[in-house]
Amino acid sequence: MARKVLLLCGILSSLLYVATDVLASWQYAGYSYIDQNYSELLATGAPTRLFMLLVSIAYNLLVAAFAVGVWTSTSPKRTPRITGVMMIGYAVLSMITPLFFQMDMRGAEVTPRGSLHGLMTAVMSLFILLSMGFGAFLVERWFRFYSFATIVIVLTFGVLTGLQAPQLEAGQSTPWMGLTERINIYATMLWFAALAIALLRAQAERPEDRLGARSDSE
Repeated sequence: MARKVLLLCGILSSLLYVATDVLASWQYAGYSYIDQNYSELLATGAPTRLFMLLVSIAYNLLVAAFAVGVWTSTSPKRTPRITGVMMIGYAVLSMITPLFFQMDMRGAEVTPRGSLHGLMTAVMSLFILLSMGFGAFLVERWFRFYSFATIVIVLTFGVLTGLQAPQLEAGQSTPWMGLTERINIYATMLWFAALAIALLRAQAERPEDRLGARSDSE
């Protein structure tokens, strides 16, 4: 039951992330969901920053709990552990980046911490991709293909978003930047939820295998 609760955190974290994004975008007067990126909701001076930070704590705790569930749920021995570590790395960076390396408001003077936001986000994205790469082998073959397809989507729309970084830094308009980034983000959230569902199904269908895998790893 404890493992089931931990795996459910993977679904809850994704739902919380998307719901928070939509709600904060609606609360931020003048904000464009299509043209402005997610980090601007957490930027220094943004009216939604405090709300987003509080939710971010809950989100990253859910991701960390999910990572523990992944660690203890499947075989072979090393793959779930590596996947869990990558997810915890992502959760830690996902908390540190908006707290200490938040982006500066569009058009504002760039601060030393704000200048590192892009780099921190890139490292965080690397942990996400590694989580997907190792997590692809945790369940059936169909999930492997789905994971690789998601990696392609994340990389493609991540590049498309990054192409507009110079305009963002210059305080200029960034048409469709919010949309391309959110395709990237939502594909990631969907992957986390899909992994949680797949692991829950595997545990329910073959409980004896889960016990065996646990005994072998110990």
